[in-house]
Amino acid sequence: MKPRVGQMLASTVDTTTVVVVRVPDGDLEITCGGAVMTEPGGPHTGSPDPGLTSGTQLGKRYADEATGVELLCTKAGEGTLAVNGTPLSLKGPKPLPASD
Repeated sequence: MKPRVGQMLASTVDTTTVVVVRVPDGDLEITCGGAVMTEPGGPHTGSPDPGLTSGTQLGKRYADEATGVELLCTKAGEGTLAVNGTPLSLKGPKPLPASD
């Protein structure tokens, strides 16, 4: 799949929904709970892989620096987000500059 910025993706194995914030050119496999994510409204097929259930948090960004992918979680779920088989990490807040 070739995701695009602003595209919504939904998990087929749990309730997770994300918006693509940043993505490089080319095909990527974005998964949640071990299953490929699709456009919202698709069928739910089973449950997440038991080894991929670290969960997602509403309003948090998940990123992979190696591929340049960044996703914003709009609906939390129990599956782990991954790109091309590599789990995405929770992106921390940017530190604000000191005001001396």
